[in-house]
Amino acid sequence: MPYSHRLQGSRFELKFIVSESTARGVRDFVLSYLEPDPHADPARNCEYPVHSLYLDGPNLTLCRSTLWGLKNRYKLRIRFYDETPESPSFLEIKRRENDVILKQRVPVRREGAAMVLGGHWPRPQDVMDIGPRGMSALAEFTRLRDMIRAEGKVFVSYMREAYVTPDDDSVRVTFDRRIHAVAYGGRGSLDIAGERVYPEIDGVVLTVSRSGCGTWPPASTCTGRAWPSTWRA
Repeated sequence: MPYSHRLQGSRFELKFIVSESTARGVRDFVLSYLEPDPHADPARNCEYPVHSLYLDGPNLTLCRSTLWGLKNRYKLRIRFYDETPESPSFLEIKRRENDVILKQRVPVRREGAAMVLGGHWPRPQDVMDIGPRGMSALAEFTRLRDMIRAEGKVFVSYMREAYVTPDDDSVRVTFDRRIHAVAYGGRGSLDIAGERVYPEIDGVVLTVSRSGCGTWPPASTCTGRAWPSTWRA
């Protein structure tokens, strides 16, 4: 499972909604440069589940900032990759500053996530990264939570097919399918229980992200070989 996957802390990101046939064409193209995410299951079409509990304030400030398309905004979420109580969860802050995506996250045990959902700090033994980066992410997450009085609002889940550059994870291409939401029950846990709501998304959500500078694929490898025309769909 993708518990230890390196995080692209600062990146550029583009999202598309494409048909299944387009997704297959893009996958065939990127496999010339990328490899399957090491945490993906080849027996499941190189997919793995992603679950996120999104937090927001009483006035849905964070949701509205996305709907209004504000250039500078952030999201607070608790992300996890299965519903096993022993598996870690991640407190995540995803910021957009103009065209740049910035992410911070810290892994915590499920008991720690419950403490955070209750408006508290997790116990020290529940924080799984006590280094400077992890503690900075924890402090910022709780600060933003308190600033807008954020609470759990909705679970969003999907199956993700992912491909990455070998060795450095500087480029990621992902395909998200079977996206659905479940209202958060306010029980202080990450148990997903309730009616699933499937949004009307006509296709696959394709995300291309890269960290650092430069271009990808490198121009030298693309001479005479353009990006697939299906990307224009």
